[in-house]
Amino acid sequence: MSQGPRSGLAAVSSALLAMSRHLEVRDVLKTIVASARELLDAQYAALGVPDDHGGFAQFVVDGVGEEQWKAIGPLPRQHGILAAMLHEARPERLADVREDPRFEGWPAAHPEMSDFLGLPIRDGDEVIGALFLANKNCPKPAGGCGFTEDDEDLLSILAQHAAIALTNARLYERSRELTIAEERSRLAHELHDAVSQKLFSLRLTAQAATALIDRDPHRAKGELQQIAALAAEAADELRAAVVELRPAALDEDGLVATLRTQIQVLDRAHTARVTFTSHGVRALPAAQEEALLRVAQEALHNALRHSGAQHVEVTLHKRGPDTVLRVTDDGGGFDPTAVRRAGRHLGLVSMRDRASGVGGSLTVESAPGKGTTIEMEAPGG
Repeated sequence: MSQGPRSGLAAVSSALLAMSRHLEVRDVLKTIVASARELLDAQYAALGVPDDHGGFAQFVVDGVGEEQWKAIGPLPRQHGILAAMLHEARPERLADVREDPRFEGWPAAHPEMSDFLGLPIRDGDEVIGALFLANKNCPKPAGGCGFTEDDEDLLSILAQHAAIALTNARLYERSRELTIAEERSRLAHELHDAVSQKLFSLRLTAQAATALIDRDPHRAKGELQQIAALAAEAADELRAAVVELRPAALDEDGLVATLRTQIQVLDRAHTARVTFTSHGVRALPAAQEEALLRVAQEALHNALRHSGAQHVEVTLHKRGPDTVLRVTDDGGGFDPTAVRRAGRHLGLVSMRDRASGVGGSLTVESAPGKGTTIEMEAPGG
């Protein structure tokens, strides 16, 4: 189907905008392939990112169903025309790919392809991928290729922008990996400073108790009580570290799954019952998900370490267009005004800052002997 200059330009613009919206490499690849197939009206499209071992680190297709893709088998190797595009870094436009002397055949479940258009994706002098289309949806000229020179020019524009989008996505993922590594390093230092010191004290106190057990049982009993207290403090530090390591999963799993996993860990680690329910909440903007997660973590920390609660309930639900997080415990409660006057904020300032930072609000309901409810409302989503 031919497109006029205006509609063709709009289609190219839409394709380029779609590429720029994604940061994950896999999402970028899928968007490039789908955009290319739609824009050039082809039956099939694929993009391969080569590895250093003669294969492909990633290979994304569009136009082939999931069941058929599974039946085709393992990812293709770098051979035939794909290898030519990668190694010679030049376009390939063929009337019938099956008649090319470099053609080496397909697996049994592979779809039949005839006309073919492929281009390397280049970042400077480096070929970082190969983008190709097959079977243009139009009447084929006698003995000719369904893909035209104009198609090749258009795909060349997409390939150039695909290189930018793919490079940016790779940089983003590397940056995120570096951030995670730095965060783990920070936690390792904190563990060394906190837990290892407590364990050292624990060992010394145990040695003292052993020396006193026969000649001064009363003092030995006191040392054993100190051992129990130090062990409890070390366990608390380790639990906190486990929770701090979890947010790396937020990008991959989303808020609901990450919260559920963390709460399952806390439920196993503490004597208090910790439960989680979610209703109607799906993906939210990254900043809102992080703010909600951090508020939940702080509220859970307070409930489990300070309130003496037997049950802590976390819920996530919709209120109109907004998302509401509620953390409720049946613990000892407190007077929020007295806490402020005493300068002991129990993380309330931090939680309010988190909420206001994403345009949301935080409310705290508590009283001595009445438990505590902390609620954060985040707009939209």
